[in-house]
Amino acid sequence: MIAAGGIVINPKNEMLWIFRRGFWDLPKGKLEEGESVESCALREVAEETGLVHLKLKDLISITHHTYFDNYLHQEVNKETHWYWMTIEEEQTGNPQLEEDIEKIVWVKQEDLQYYLQNSYPTIQQLVPLFLSKKN
Repeated sequence: MIAAGGIVINPKNEMLWIFRRGFWDLPKGKLEEGESVESCALREVAEETGLVHLKLKDLISITHHTYFDNYLHQEVNKETHWYWMTIEEEQTGNPQLEEDIEKIVWVKQEDLQYYLQNSYPTIQQLVPLFLSKKN
């Protein structure tokens, strides 16, 4: 399965995080048939967060992980394409409750450790990689 998502940075240089199913995460979702990976990333971030006027920057990385899909009753190998995104004006966002997203927060770089500790291994690898490329 192919998915795409993003690390979104606002004008205050804060990073967007979502809280879903007991973990802090970054917005992402599955590629639809006929859709480009870049379009998927923008669409999924907008759908999951309610943010508008997202600007797509660079590809950060492609991650891989395996999980068990209870609906399909099988293991799924997921390849996620992660993009750097920005917004030009401050927005609070609106969590997509249908996707079990409970909260959306903007986090200062110096406060990232708490969110990383309560996140998934791929996110724990992705965020430092992004910060090293961005700075």
